[in-house]
Amino acid sequence: MNAILEWSMIGGVMLMSLAGVLLTFLRLPGTWLIVAVGAGYGWLTDWQRISVGWVGLLAGIAILGELVELLASALIARGAGASRQASWGGMIGGIVGMFVFSLPLPIVGTLFGAIVGCFLGAALTEAHVRNRLQGSARVGVFAAIGFTVGIAAKLSLAIAMAGALTVKVCQPAG
Repeated sequence: MNAILEWSMIGGVMLMSLAGVLLTFLRLPGTWLIVAVGAGYGWLTDWQRISVGWVGLLAGIAILGELVELLASALIARGAGASRQASWGGMIGGIVGMFVFSLPLPIVGTLFGAIVGCFLGAALTEAHVRNRLQGSARVGVFAAIGFTVGIAAKLSLAIAMAGALTVKVCQPAG
């Protein structure tokens, strides 16, 4: 392969991996972009540096990131005494809040809305299920903290994926 083309492809992998990390921060499918970039690079180079198994490993890490992000809020809220319904309310509220706030506040609204939505979803559901306001704000706070922990964990996995992919494509083929 031509050296200029090879280094251009490596630069493209690095830029797209960085974009994947940024998208993950914004609560968009950035880890899946990193998987797609790895698969595309592997395919374009006849799997010389990136194997199908390696792409599978990246996909496994992306799935782990999705699970951690999804379950962190529920598990931490449950640890604070939330009902099962409030845990679901927090997860659903986070998704709804992400869309509601992303329109008036582009970029930061997605993250902000997800956290606020998670808090409101868990707190309001807890107040409704247990028919009392006492403790519902605490459940909402813990759900929002869990949601933030999940986002941070997924972002850490995205950074690790991007770094590993960059190192892998910069190694000599063989």
